[in-house]
Amino acid sequence: MITLGKKAEKEEYAYILDYLPYGRSDDNRPMYQKKPLAQGVGEKHFVLMEMIPKENVVPKAQDRVYIGDRDRPVIDHVKRRITFTELTHGAQMELPVAIEKIILENEAVFLPFFNEAYPITTRLHMLELLPGIGKKLMWGIIDEKKKGKFKGFKDLVDRVKGLHAPEKLITHRVLDELKDDNIKYRIFTTPMQPVKK
Repeated sequence: MITLGKKAEKEEYAYILDYLPYGRSDDNRPMYQKKPLAQGVGEKHFVLMEMIPKENVVPKAQDRVYIGDRDRPVIDHVKRRITFTELTHGAQMELPVAIEKIILENEAVFLPFFNEAYPITTRLHMLELLPGIGKKLMWGIIDEKKKGKFKGFKDLVDRVKGLHAPEKLITHRVLDELKDDNIKYRIFTTPMQPVKK
């Protein structure tokens, strides 16, 4: 069942968004102390992160890399979780492409959102949280779902008049959730953990 708000879980795979051979530009340490960094997005919960690549390995944008607990061929370790504003300009440009790729390659994970979405309040349905879905499209999806669950994104688009590219709607929602730490409803991402003092 789809629920609002996800518990933080470790990511196992990430997509590279940018490679910084000399680390962050705001790092004031001498050049010889700086280490290469990669910025990426997690495949399961869209966690944004900085990673330390293995020595002499240069990951490319949109590479899918393993970051789980076993031997990692590309990434040595995840350094820290970051916010959208900490991404480089290049990483911000690559992010929508990576998100859409993740959604399309994991359609079976994201399709249940359309089959299981429910009203959040008396005036707001979960479907309306996707940018581009108003009352008319929401009712179109709900009415078609009553006839039988959607079997895939193509089935969804074929059956609901006016709905195009559901992966793009989800991508826009994921971006909204990543850009706004205080967003009221989270569907696809986990919030940043507050820094302990």
